[in-house]
Amino acid sequence: MAETIPAGSTTDGVIQVGQPTDARVSAPASYDVADFPVPHGREEDWRFTPLERLRGLHDGTAVADGGVKVEVTAPEGVTVETVGRDDARLGKAGKPVDRVAAQAYSSFEKASVVSVPKETVLTEPVRIAVHGEGGTAFGHQVIEVGAFAEAVVVIDHTGDATVATNVEYLIGDGAKLTVVSVQDWDDTAVHVGQHTALVGRDATFKSVVVTFGGDLVRLHPRVVYGAPGGEAELYGLYFTDNGQHQEHRLFIDHDTPHCRSNVAYKGALQGQEAHAVWIGDVLIRAAAEGTDTYELNRNLVLTDGARVDSVPNLEIETGEIVGAGHASATGRFEDEQLFYLMARGIPADEARRLVVRGFFAELVQQIGLPELEERLIAKIEAELEASVG
Repeated sequence: MAETIPAGSTTDGVIQVGQPTDARVSAPASYDVADFPVPHGREEDWRFTPLERLRGLHDGTAVADGGVKVEVTAPEGVTVETVGRDDARLGKAGKPVDRVAAQAYSSFEKASVVSVPKETVLTEPVRIAVHGEGGTAFGHQVIEVGAFAEAVVVIDHTGDATVATNVEYLIGDGAKLTVVSVQDWDDTAVHVGQHTALVGRDATFKSVVVTFGGDLVRLHPRVVYGAPGGEAELYGLYFTDNGQHQEHRLFIDHDTPHCRSNVAYKGALQGQEAHAVWIGDVLIRAAAEGTDTYELNRNLVLTDGARVDSVPNLEIETGEIVGAGHASATGRFEDEQLFYLMARGIPADEARRLVVRGFFAELVQQIGLPELEERLIAKIEAELEASVG
């Protein structure tokens, strides 16, 4: 089924050329929690987030009590380690950029490091299962892929917990890494995470973020380039249900020449007080000549009472680029689409599923793992059936 964007769509954002004024340039980056003031909800980075639902992750009152179990299943040749805070690989991709990320970095005791040796091509994915068991936890993970290696990593979040984490992706020169991060939490979970990728020379990084569950999920994917020729593709899909808050805040820092990035996130919302937030920040610095970048966010509102905030921001400091653009579209589920399908003998419920499946199909196919793709499509259909019921 072809994708359909409803009429009444909107596009907004900021394009700036010249001297940088984006808050990302001057924002602090630090391992020290004290370098970040406690947010009150008026700050640009926090104005969409319901702070009272963070359970103390933002103000230092949350106390770790070991509420998360992590299991790693890896193919032969992959090294899985549990390391202390003094491991040199920790923090290599970049420092925390907000108070919760700094709190997570300051509070974890042990980190997990998954290493794929150079020139190794994995034929099976690395699977990381993160299961919440009702408590509060701070975590740190590093995925390191050596030069000219190729790997797929699936991080699956389930259960109930209050979690703040930092995840680092270190992609060596000429390497290829695909990461699929699935947030399939119970409805009562809270998950705040910073994901930072350091992309090496001529390396390729693909991220697919899938968010279904949780009372509140706030993710901060970031990309930085270590050398020319790097490519980053960031895909995401989210289904925001009644009362859920799902927030994805992306930042791609083009500070290196001849690198590429492409972003495409899509969301569907249904139910009272369902709230989705998507912020897409792309900065092309003066030194990043030859940059090619594009970002897209599209949202499908299925019922009354749901709210979307979508803000793409593109800042350019050099005119010597290949291309740069962005788009944001939000629209309602239209009766005309259902009528078209029903007129051809398709029942209303099935027609509704077909439209939503078509909306998400392109992004689901980016995963490249048939069993996981089928699971996610089934999850989307289960969400739709629940709303109809």
